[in-house]
Amino acid sequence: MAKPGILGRSSMPRSNEGMRLIFSAVIGVMLGYLFGISFPTVNITKLHFPSSIVSYIEDRNSGITTQTLLNHAWTSANSHKKNNSDSKSDEIPKIYVTSNPKGAERLPPGIVVSETDLYPRRLWGEPSEDLTIQPRYLVTFTVGYAQKANIDAAVKKFSENFTIMLFHYDGRTTEWDEFEWSKRAIHVSVSKQTKWWYAKRFLHPDVVARYDYIFIWDEDLGVQHFNAEAYIELVKKHGLEISQPGLEPDRGLTWQMTKRRGDREVHKVTEERPGWCTDPHLPPCAAFVEIMATVFSRDAWRCVWHMIQNDLIHGWGLDFALRKCVEPAHEKIGVVDAQWIVHQGVPSLGNQGKSENGKAPWEGVRGRCRKEWGIFQSRLADAEKKYYLDQGITLPNSTSS
Repeated sequence: MAKPGILGRSSMPRSNEGMRLIFSAVIGVMLGYLFGISFPTVNITKLHFPSSIVSYIEDRNSGITTQTLLNHAWTSANSHKKNNSDSKSDEIPKIYVTSNPKGAERLPPGIVVSETDLYPRRLWGEPSEDLTIQPRYLVTFTVGYAQKANIDAAVKKFSENFTIMLFHYDGRTTEWDEFEWSKRAIHVSVSKQTKWWYAKRFLHPDVVARYDYIFIWDEDLGVQHFNAEAYIELVKKHGLEISQPGLEPDRGLTWQMTKRRGDREVHKVTEERPGWCTDPHLPPCAAFVEIMATVFSRDAWRCVWHMIQNDLIHGWGLDFALRKCVEPAHEKIGVVDAQWIVHQGVPSLGNQGKSENGKAPWEGVRGRCRKEWGIFQSRLADAEKKYYLDQGITLPNSTSS
């Protein structure tokens, strides 16, 4: 027989226990809510780290934990919030400056540093005391170690007003430390590349903006009759934005324009073979220098850098197009006769090529040079044609000549 009295008594405690659990949960939720709203919301992306925190972060062994940094940031955020109005209308608007360089629009203009330099800096001391001298000119040589004697002689023609930069196509850099000047030079090493490949990647106009003139030279140049400071003075005197030293007539000469004349300081025009110059103000009779020992002003280089094609590394064709970067080109491009050099014609970079189909390495390199010349001419002509068509102008002839 069932005992209802006993069954009834056993169910009541369980019911009371359930009610207590529900009541406790409700109270917990309420307390949690009240506890949560009593603290300010912190947006971790807006935490302000004052300069004092920098003293904590000295090295990986400083003993400062992540929790310590967060505690410091939490205190800073609370302090910052108390100093501001609670009204959303008083929030500081976000920064967006359209005149800043692309990508830096969210920065205050006063902190934007759009240009840099190639001056080495110390790891210690006051930054303002790092530089005892700030060179005004830059000279680069694309080199292999086999030409070390030639480069050593060339570098000694450049004073301390020049930053020396070596582009190493053979991967050998530390060996150059046998020369005292090499320890102060800037070395960039990428195997089997040309000077225009290096120039496009390491001589951006905003990187070399501190230099008045940029020399981009080959390694096989004899400099017995050359003085860099005297050269700069002549370039300034004659208003040359793009120039080169005259070439000794007996060796390595391709164009009449680059041949040294012994009766003047500078020349800007010449006479070539019959039919070569359709206009006396156009290359190769004027507005023309070669690319073996070119010197650019800062402004001219800013234009030329943008014209260098990323995939065309030999630079063939550039010399005929340099005139597009200065105006009037036949007045601002010229050859400095009073400071001349010898083109030795050492095929060192050509030997870095690869032998294919029974051809010598230099033959493949030379074939690539000619191919790039044609590609560059076509690209330039097509780009100019498109520009004029977009402007509604129809030209009778190509403007690429």
